[in-house]
Amino acid sequence: MALLYKADPVRGEQWKALFAKHAPDIEWRAWPDIGDPADIEYLAAWQAPDDLEALLPNLNVLFALSAGVDQLDLSRLPARLPVVRLLDPGITRGMCEYASFAVLSLHRDMLRYRQQQMARCWQAHLLQPAATRRVGVMGLGTQAQQILATLQPLGFALSGWARSAHQVTGVECYAGREQLPAFLSQCDILLCVLPLTEQTQGILDRELFRQLPHGAALINMGRGGHLVESDLLEALDSGQLSGAVLDVLQEEPAPEDHPFWDHPQILLTPHIAAMTQPESAFGVLLENIRRHQSGEPMVGQIDRTQGY
Repeated sequence: MALLYKADPVRGEQWKALFAKHAPDIEWRAWPDIGDPADIEYLAAWQAPDDLEALLPNLNVLFALSAGVDQLDLSRLPARLPVVRLLDPGITRGMCEYASFAVLSLHRDMLRYRQQQMARCWQAHLLQPAATRRVGVMGLGTQAQQILATLQPLGFALSGWARSAHQVTGVECYAGREQLPAFLSQCDILLCVLPLTEQTQGILDRELFRQLPHGAALINMGRGGHLVESDLLEALDSGQLSGAVLDVLQEEPAPEDHPFWDHPQILLTPHIAAMTQPESAFGVLLENIRRHQSGEPMVGQIDRTQGY
């Protein structure tokens, strides 16, 4: 029995050492040195190789080394193959850290102060209390709820929206398309952590921005496919939006001539909100392997019809 790893080779060495120490019964192999394909029962990967069924005929589970699976073309995977996303607590902690940084940066007007520093301008602006700043989170899954819990002690007025109904303590929750306008109308800072599906592709567009309060700000920590980038530029230029913190783009890495690079109202980071940490993720992955071996349900297995 073997596990094939297909992702970052540097972190692969950390994974290899953890398997050797804690799961010596599982043979470790790293792409592209797969050895005898018939031995491989588990694949841990960011992206799956082409023609997976022919390449790995005895594959039992695909473990996505990510919290989401939108980087995988599910339609090209064998229908019988379980796909399991990685619910790494390290990813959740990283997302909470980044969300706090992004919300506080916009709340405390750091984009404007950054521009003032570059212009050698020493000027203070009025400080708005957190209690009067309304922060709305799109998506109410596990990570979104952890983000909201992290923001709560800071005193913001919090709300959340998802396609289905949720109840979160201390958070005003909205659900479905019919409640989306009411949710958006009271978001001074909108934070997106939705999964990327056919329904959420391009959801951050001109029509959505128009429903936000004038001068609102955007944080996108979901996927680049959520955002219509030209519509964001238009909203910033018109003043409908005052700023944006973006960790994901339609095309990554961004081309050198991308307008976001030097836009004064955009803080751009290279998809670093969270990263899979082998030390914290290993236990989650190994537990799921053991669950599969004993016939128990695996934690994080996606619904192929929903895409998450």
